[in-house]
Amino acid sequence: MRRLGAAVAIAAVLGLGSAAHAADKLTLQLKWVTQSQFAGYYVAKDKGFYKDVGLDVTIKPGGPDINPSQVIAGGGADVVLDWMPSALATREKGVPLVNIAQPFQKSGMMLTCRKDTGITKPEDFRGKTLGVWFYGNEYPFLSWMAKLGIPTDGSVQGVKVLKQGFNVDPLLQKQADCISTMTYNEYWQVIDAGIKPEDLIVFKYEDQGVATLEDGLYVAEANLKDPAFVDKIARFVAASMKGWAWARENPQDAAQIVLDNDATGAQTEKHQVRMMGEINKLTEGSDGVLDPADYERTVQTLLSGGSDPVITKAPAGAWTHAVTDAAKL
Repeated sequence: MRRLGAAVAIAAVLGLGSAAHAADKLTLQLKWVTQSQFAGYYVAKDKGFYKDVGLDVTIKPGGPDINPSQVIAGGGADVVLDWMPSALATREKGVPLVNIAQPFQKSGMMLTCRKDTGITKPEDFRGKTLGVWFYGNEYPFLSWMAKLGIPTDGSVQGVKVLKQGFNVDPLLQKQADCISTMTYNEYWQVIDAGIKPEDLIVFKYEDQGVATLEDGLYVAEANLKDPAFVDKIARFVAASMKGWAWARENPQDAAQIVLDNDATGAQTEKHQVRMMGEINKLTEGSDGVLDPADYERTVQTLLSGGSDPVITKAPAGAWTHAVTDAAKL
């Protein structure tokens, strides 16, 4: 973490740490419900890191019916968390989102399968039923199947795609041979439901060479033309990365902060602490700066969709270092 002092430095340079200045309001739209996946932001707010840089941040939880891209397009947020496949597909469709920071360096996405299905390698997916999340989360899966040359049309030589809800029921009820899971969430729901790890086989997208960038921060391209907005979002990124560093150093306390912010009361301490440990593996070593090589890998994966690629051409202007450069102050 090269920028732990960035938030404080920005406040000092801009003179925004004193009560004499009104805090700048900023709204963050999360990709999913309140959980440790977003701990860095809740920590930054709870510990006063945002306040220290003159920001009044509102964090809006997501959910199954909330599309971050639609929220920001409608003016409901200043910055959103989204996966890059979804953001780039949205950009190609006319909503010009730009990645301004990438806290997550690794993908946590997997296919989790029952061993009793006989699946031992990706080629064994043929003829099987696979649970897949949609609403923009299907893009990495479709790219992977295209790379393998496996149709997703339900044919004998292809796979049948089950539109998976945001739960693990299809695997538990044997409606699907494999389901989509994250290393930090649904996999552990399967384990908690009573299936032993030795009765499962997992295929991590990272290990299969088809991982795409996940939780990144995106803003509307037009806003980047405003120096005041760039300044505000740079302070937000610096303070957020400080929050992520704190979460890695204090995982138990960070999970508790998340629980304190869960208005639904649906989350449990056991699950959130465990999730925090897995999430910290994905943000470890990250300073929030997007690695262009990771971006290019993601783009090439999305372009490799055969007759039905996620995006049809390499995007232009889909990311910038302007914000993270400013956050170095």
